[in-house]
Amino acid sequence: MLALADSWVWDLWLVDDGARFHIFFLYASRALKDPDKRHFHAGVGHAVSEDLASWTRVSDALVHDEEPSFDDLAIWTGSIVRGGTGEWLLFYTGSSRAEAGLVQRIGLARSSDLFTWERVGGGPLLEADGRWYEKLSDRSWPDEAWRDPWVFPDPGGDGWHMLITARSKVGEARGRGVIGHARSSDLLHWQAQPPLSAPGAGFGQLEVPQVEMFDDGPGIIFSCLGSELTDGVPGTGGIWVAPAESLTGPFDLGKARLLTDESLYSGRAIRNRSGRWILLAFENRDSDGHFVGAICDPLLLSAGTDGIPVLDVELARARR
Repeated sequence: MLALADSWVWDLWLVDDGARFHIFFLYASRALKDPDKRHFHAGVGHAVSEDLASWTRVSDALVHDEEPSFDDLAIWTGSIVRGGTGEWLLFYTGSSRAEAGLVQRIGLARSSDLFTWERVGGGPLLEADGRWYEKLSDRSWPDEAWRDPWVFPDPGGDGWHMLITARSKVGEARGRGVIGHARSSDLLHWQAQPPLSAPGAGFGQLEVPQVEMFDDGPGIIFSCLGSELTDGVPGTGGIWVAPAESLTGPFDLGKARLLTDESLYSGRAIRNRSGRWILLAFENRDSDGHFVGAICDPLLLSAGTDGIPVLDVELARARR
């Protein structure tokens, strides 16, 4: 487990450099008293591990920029890939004071060693394209969702893809959550594309998406709270998984099912040193409904009957 005595920890992303695992996570001081205030005080922490269970914290990766900037309020969730030159590239979400944190954009930082990071360029890489995606001016949701970039190489070698937490500009307001999409040939210049899923599957938003080729085929993991489902029943959400036709979709979110309940959130899958898929997530709510704010111990994933992962039965029982 990764828990900080003085800070809440929540969304995370993982990197395996071949020798150690790296976890990057959002955190904010418990001195805020109210965990709901953490989002606009978030920085990106960093820790390393040999086994995905015992973590050693190292220097922070990134904090908000100076004003005025698209990320001068807070830094939110991202992902990291290694470019062709060997540099590590961190794609992250930024929010600004000028817009009271209500508009999200995607930025880029780079590092030669995963420890020291510098921003690339003087502004965001990408923002929501109003041809396909809901903008703040549409006013059907509290904010302009365009965050949580998940970057991966095209399976056929044709550049790179980015999956994004986004909302369609059409459809019933509570069900407009879609998997946003962008493409790049060089990781530096990106063009928004139409979404890879259709609105109307019941999700207001699909947070921290991750697509992987699991043991029995491609699948997508994402998170959505019960209160953000079309039916709007608190406590009925959590971490979800759905099958995919390929790593680049399309994704039929009507076939999504729960991987965990809302006690865990923002799930990330990664292979351990023995080659098994494991899940890490942040501990969201305890049995009394209080926010926890720590990263759970690794949970093994097993292949389900439909080819997409399920939590190892014994480990799931142990958590109860």
